[in-house]
Amino acid sequence: MIRTARPADLDAIAALHARARATYYEGRIPEEAYSGAAELARTREGWSRAVARAQVDGGVLCAEQDGELTGVAAFRTSDGETTLTQLHVDPVHWRKGTGAALHAACLDAWRRAGIHRVRLEVYAHNLRAQAFYATHGWLPDPHSTASGSHRVLWLEVPPASGE
Repeated sequence: MIRTARPADLDAIAALHARARATYYEGRIPEEAYSGAAELARTREGWSRAVARAQVDGGVLCAEQDGELTGVAAFRTSDGETTLTQLHVDPVHWRKGTGAALHAACLDAWRRAGIHRVRLEVYAHNLRAQAFYATHGWLPDPHSTASGSHRVLWLEVPPASGE
């Protein structure tokens, strides 16, 4: 089930985010940059702001199975540009369709909002995520440069099937 995130989800979202990030940051950046109590609190606060502003300029969607949070996605529109800011699936739920379901729900939300093009940044060493995005039609922008350790990808939001 995909649903809108609620403030009551924040602890579970932050913990899931931390588990997912550890899979691609471990051994590449200092552990305190993605793990530990201070980072978990910072992550929770960031998600709290995203959930609060979702009513105004974006959305935060949760994937849930049997009452357990299995994935989360967030997007935001600012200055006319929409960005998929986060899409994380709990590693124990990888390859089970959770990411695809979250992505499809984001596409639906973007179509309803009249959004035609979306941007994201993906960690350069996160090849698994890059393969996922490529499968879903995201392409590198040949005119944009990498943003630090991240690659910039764009998606032309396809019309709904049957349109």
